[in-house]
Amino acid sequence: MSPGRGRVRPIMLLGLRVVSIAPKNPLEAGSLTGKRALVTGSSRGVGAATVGIFAEAGASVAINFRNKEARAIKVAKAIVAADGTAITVGADLTDAESVESMFETIRAEFGGLDILVMNASGGMESGMAEDYAMQLNRDAQINLLNAARPLLAPGARVVFVTSHQAHFVETTTTMAEYEPVARSKRAGEDALRALIPELAEAGIGFVVVSGDIIEGTVTAVLLERASPGTMNARKDAAGRLYNVSEFGAEVALAAVEAVPENNTRYVGDIADYVGEAAGQS
Repeated sequence: MSPGRGRVRPIMLLGLRVVSIAPKNPLEAGSLTGKRALVTGSSRGVGAATVGIFAEAGASVAINFRNKEARAIKVAKAIVAADGTAITVGADLTDAESVESMFETIRAEFGGLDILVMNASGGMESGMAEDYAMQLNRDAQINLLNAARPLLAPGARVVFVTSHQAHFVETTTTMAEYEPVARSKRAGEDALRALIPELAEAGIGFVVVSGDIIEGTVTAVLLERASPGTMNARKDAAGRLYNVSEFGAEVALAAVEAVPENNTRYVGDIADYVGEAAGQS
């Protein structure tokens, strides 16, 4: 069953904070009409900004959340208020059955997917298993992509969202508090990159979006709490930091623009990371 334009269909299962649709959309109106997109972790922050941009450009969007359905519904209602089409799909990405159920819902509602943005990540939360970061940022990402493959036709695009701290973790020192997350994110990126030839053969594009610390995200708050002064120090070093809406726009562009060299789109300054990596080579 195809969702009617402007209809919200909340699906109960398992999420995150609401961000309004980005005020400046880098995509042309109507440019994604007929396209279908899933953004994981899209009930707040970068994910919510990204899914809003897709919807404004005409895509039917699936808003994924883990355990806070109300926030996902608010994002969906904002999209519907702007005459967009949205459904909410709850899933704990570390639970394979939950992921399968999410894709069953998407298949029933949309019939398939043209864009998959792998945005959800974590590992700094309290009270989680010791290996939770690796479970979510590596194992769950591979399972997510494998589960999505039957819905991705030739011409589809997969985007994996990461950070400079994770992307360059093998050559550039990061904060001790963040290192387990960074290493698990890099492990996830490496495992996904190994699938690029297979994806390319199927006509599916793959792009890694690597960004500096993003102002206004949960990760930024946790890093600042763990190490006060982190944000100002990084802002001084980089000159500026992207905010949630700005980074969401870059993620959205990665889903539609030509796949860049080495399948990587860098957002924000990387001079410090490249410089340190070069010094260690």
